[in-house]
Amino acid sequence: MSVDSTVCQNVTDLFLTQAETKGEAPFLWAKHDGAWLPKSWAETRADVLDLAAGLRALGLATGDRVMVVSENRPEWAIADLAVMAAGGITVPAYTTNTPSDHLHILNNSGARFVVTSTRALTEKVMAAAWQADTPPTVIAITPPEVKQSSGGGLISWDDTLRLGRTAPPETQQPVTPARGDAACIIYTSGTGGAPRGVMLSHGALLSNAKGAMRLVDSITDGDDVFLSFLPLSHAYEHTAGLILPILIGAQIYYAESIEALVPNMAEARPTIMTAVPRFYEMMRVRILHNLRRQGALKRKMFEMTVALGTKRYHQGRLGPLESLADMVLERLVRSKVRDRFGGRLVAMVSGGAPLAFDVGVFFTALGVRILQGYGQTEAAPVICANHPRKIKIDTVGPALDGVEVRIAADGEILVRGENVMLGYWNDPASTAAVLRDGWLHTGDIGELDEDGYLKITDRKKDIIVNSGGDNVSPQRVEGFLTLAPEIAQAMAHGDRRPHLVALVVPDAEWAAGWARDNGKPAELTQLVADADFRHAMQQAVDRVNKGLSTIEKVRKVVVAAEGFTTDNGMLTPTMKIRRHIIRKTYGEQLEALYG
Repeated sequence: MSVDSTVCQNVTDLFLTQAETKGEAPFLWAKHDGAWLPKSWAETRADVLDLAAGLRALGLATGDRVMVVSENRPEWAIADLAVMAAGGITVPAYTTNTPSDHLHILNNSGARFVVTSTRALTEKVMAAAWQADTPPTVIAITPPEVKQSSGGGLISWDDTLRLGRTAPPETQQPVTPARGDAACIIYTSGTGGAPRGVMLSHGALLSNAKGAMRLVDSITDGDDVFLSFLPLSHAYEHTAGLILPILIGAQIYYAESIEALVPNMAEARPTIMTAVPRFYEMMRVRILHNLRRQGALKRKMFEMTVALGTKRYHQGRLGPLESLADMVLERLVRSKVRDRFGGRLVAMVSGGAPLAFDVGVFFTALGVRILQGYGQTEAAPVICANHPRKIKIDTVGPALDGVEVRIAADGEILVRGENVMLGYWNDPASTAAVLRDGWLHTGDIGELDEDGYLKITDRKKDIIVNSGGDNVSPQRVEGFLTLAPEIAQAMAHGDRRPHLVALVVPDAEWAAGWARDNGKPAELTQLVADADFRHAMQQAVDRVNKGLSTIEKVRKVVVAAEGFTTDNGMLTPTMKIRRHIIRKTYGEQLEALYG
């Protein structure tokens, strides 16, 4: 049952209204000792109000910032809602952040409190907390065995809840911020430099969730289950994986890990999931890898299913005999694929980066509905999404209700609506650069088709302009390169150069097979120094080049043994490549390819 978010003035009001309606119905699920255990709406409500009162008893004042550093779990949602109920502003942070990342966010936001989860994570955060300009109080769900000082103090989660239960009655009353007040400060992932804090209002979160709700309402029956695995510290999962489920009264299961995601899907049987394109790419590779182990008949049936589904997508219909065959394959193949996703899935939403067209068509052909969308942290974050009844895989769909999109003279996508941020925290210059006359300047280039569906064509800041003055989208080239089975990751290079070159990271499984077949050492660091192996990688690139235009073709490559990861700083926590970091390491090698 959905709540009218236009009546609610803040996220706390939305949650408390929904919790009052849902009562003892299950809300948040987590796995403990091998079994899924629920926390009801009523139990969650009690914990939210107790934690909010505990925070205020510890000295939290209206407008104070509280950093939350935790993996996805019920306590993450409780902490987020409790901070808002106490009148504070949530500052989500990635668990993969280094102590220096945490220190930057602590000092930039001025957070007075930090909520942490595991012992190891708490210790990492405390290593930054004691160095902060104003050391925060750390509230640990699982406190360290040795209670080292953070400079601001350490208290357990349970003790904070108990403090809230015994607080004076006036402290236990939730604060009611205005719709335009800041609800959270979400830091960008830092693809081009230091992360900036995006201030999102309560109204931004509510309006964005309402726009998303109108999309899913047409395909759900009101008994919705979300499986949450993307980091809740990202605006995408925060809105689509927490605020939206609250709005529609859905249950949320928290996945154990990315490795356990497939069995978790079978257990939770979600109706809606949010994911990034990399997830779909990995699932496609896994499905095709498993297919190679099947008998000839099963492989033939699968290939026919994909072929007929692809034809139906492109042409809109099939002939009589093809339709009959497709009906049979629906039961024999597609139903089994859907079972792997839990069997109840009505939609998977893709966002965070462009979805490769071939990958989208592949899953559509198999009967898995993928709604590609587009957004930015600065827009709370969803701007556009494909409508479930009219999907155009090569677009990100029309603007959500309440969001305006227009294309500037230079092709930049501009956005206006309640969902747009209040600004960057303590950064008026950066705010003024992107918020002009009420319009958010996204930095992306795109075009609107006859149905108002948006197609992203480039990233304004990432566009490569070659020496001939031609514009090349590196993301498009990289997308094609990583579809090759030999290539796991890639970065195109060639600004102000006559042609493109690229850095490529071999797919580990493919590389191991090549080494075995060719009697070479399996260690990647040795393989990349082998001339035959580098030739094989270049052959893969040459094969990809056949599908690219002249200016997009990659002439030469540097083969890297080390992949792009969050640990080495080459990937953001949302799996986007940090080009400036990669260039620092490999720039000279890439430039050397030009001779």
